[in-house]
Amino acid sequence: MAKPLILVLEDDAALATMLRYNLEKEAFRVDEATDGPEAITRISETTPDLVLLDWMLPVMSGLEVCRQIRRRPDTRHLPVIMVTARVEDQDAVRGLNTGADDYITKPFSIDALLARIRALLRRANPVATQGQLSFHDIVMELASHRVVRNGRPVHLGPTEFRLLEFFLRHPRRVFSREELLNSVWGADIHVEPRTVDVHIRRLRKAINAENELDIVRTVRSAGYALDTEAI
Repeated sequence: MAKPLILVLEDDAALATMLRYNLEKEAFRVDEATDGPEAITRISETTPDLVLLDWMLPVMSGLEVCRQIRRRPDTRHLPVIMVTARVEDQDAVRGLNTGADDYITKPFSIDALLARIRALLRRANPVATQGQLSFHDIVMELASHRVVRNGRPVHLGPTEFRLLEFFLRHPRRVFSREELLNSVWGADIHVEPRTVDVHIRRLRKAINAENELDIVRTVRSAGYALDTEAI
């Protein structure tokens, strides 16, 4: 089985070297790019398993690179971790809203980064499970990793897929943000609770077409549930 390929998009040569050394030491293959256009070209030539994307880049920002990755059908589901020196809450949410699956702020420990990479790769490549899950007019095919609603295909990123899978396995139950973080991201991964809100919004946008019932319910002061009726 081929080792996962990580594309590191980082214009700081010293940091890029450190990342390559530690990733290869942990049995990952590494490709590198120093600016946005080069990264887009490399992704077109050889699609990586995950992109480690710096926010502040010359020529094209990391946000724009992430937007371009999400616009293309062949890379729409490519896992992206944004690396940023920006620590304000609204900056983190902005990065997630652009399409990043996760983010980590500088300075960071390599162990924390490796844990996030492994967790995201697990979410992006779940162990194949036979059968399907369904609720209301949504059907999830577990083996083929496909979702349809009312007969139309639904395109989900890896985190949104896992969120929906979790909800489909526990319909009509209310889960707090902390419970969702532990169940979907993993108890050993430190992710801010606001990250759940961002991915819930992305899940809603993906599964709800015009005039369709929003079945992902927000339960005030409690969390979220998959339900067809207000809770």
